[in-house]
Amino acid sequence: MHLQNLLVFTAPVLALSYRFNPLEHSAGIAPYFTPHNPPIQSSPPQGCNVTRASYLVRHAAIYANDFDYETYLEPFIEKLHNTTQDWKRTESLKFLSNWTAPVSDEHIEKLTAVGLQEARSLGKSLHKKYAHLKTPAKVWSSTADRTVKSAESFISGFTGNHTKSVNLTQIEESKTAGADSLTPYKGCSEYSSSYGSDQSSAFIKVYTKPIIARLKAEAPSFNFTQDDITGMFELCGYETVIRGSSPFCAPSLFTSEEWLSFEYANDIMYFHNTGYGRDLSASLGFPWVNASVAALDDKSSSQELYVSFTHRELPPTVLTALGLYNNSAYTGANHVNETMPEDRVNYNRAWKSSEILPFLTNVAIEKMSCKSYGYDEGEYYRILNNANPQPLVDCRDGPGGSCSKKQFHKFLKEREEQFGDYNKACGGSHLPESLSIYEA
Repeated sequence: MHLQNLLVFTAPVLALSYRFNPLEHSAGIAPYFTPHNPPIQSSPPQGCNVTRASYLVRHAAIYANDFDYETYLEPFIEKLHNTTQDWKRTESLKFLSNWTAPVSDEHIEKLTAVGLQEARSLGKSLHKKYAHLKTPAKVWSSTADRTVKSAESFISGFTGNHTKSVNLTQIEESKTAGADSLTPYKGCSEYSSSYGSDQSSAFIKVYTKPIIARLKAEAPSFNFTQDDITGMFELCGYETVIRGSSPFCAPSLFTSEEWLSFEYANDIMYFHNTGYGRDLSASLGFPWVNASVAALDDKSSSQELYVSFTHRELPPTVLTALGLYNNSAYTGANHVNETMPEDRVNYNRAWKSSEILPFLTNVAIEKMSCKSYGYDEGEYYRILNNANPQPLVDCRDGPGGSCSKKQFHKFLKEREEQFGDYNKACGGSHLPESLSIYEA
């Protein structure tokens, strides 16, 4: 009787404890966050100390990229300027009566103040996390302004503004560099930035149809389109990283189910563009993995922490090369494309772009020295994504889901046999196939 009363009393309290956050479902426009999925402690496992680490970081938050602005944001903003719709007579769209756009074409691809601060905060965080490691002599960045400025802000935070103590080395975003760059997809003739858009568009048509009907009933003078709906979802993230908040994030505008559909549409696109939808993805990401492990194992190098800044395309390919976020990892079947249907949401998928590539997303390989209860003393490796440990599917014989040195190198050898031929994957071009920037 007492237990029954307790359940009746506590159930409503538990139901109210969860609050849906659309910013954590905004795909590649999500502000930086740690997903805690799975909820494994981010600090080293008991008995382990990190001896070296390598980080790959996407640039920090920008006002908007050129494709999103030209395809979705600008057309929607122009329609708002020209419409006769009286927004004050609406319910969920009242804010549009005095809303002003946070971005124009002069801002495209530029970092926001929020982005710069978050890059600086990441620097402070890693300095605290790895206080026992040597300050890196070098930090690397591709040559785009947004990656360079993200790296500069990171260095400022890491060094407490003593930026001259770290050399920022810029790596040209060149088609001829092949895999020897932080943008290996640029030298790959088989890669296309538009790949995945057809698959994503098929689902966008499905999920936006009821939204358009609902908003049309509320604002009949405004001809809402699929692109308008996409732009409104995107403005939630972009306006937040510009102004700190956005009315487009309001729960009265889009439901959690609609947000999950927007996220899934992006997941489909990234899945086919930089994920498991193509074997090419792993071949693009493997060179960074291989170079990082070689650097971590190089006893002749005095550098203990490696940090590089790139664009959103590379981190997902690295995670794919490592076999992480694989929807079909435990099925025993190689039908990975069937796990991302284009007519409905797969809510139980592992591949979620909001967790994989928010602004400032970072993938890390840590090398640890462990003397932990129940495990052999020695060296172990683990993978972090946005400070969240991600145990490898076929390599987790160590503490905290880490992988022993012997098993990790065996795992890498197997992945190299599958995905290590960059030139073959990219159409047989004779380009550099390995990443050498970390070599001492």
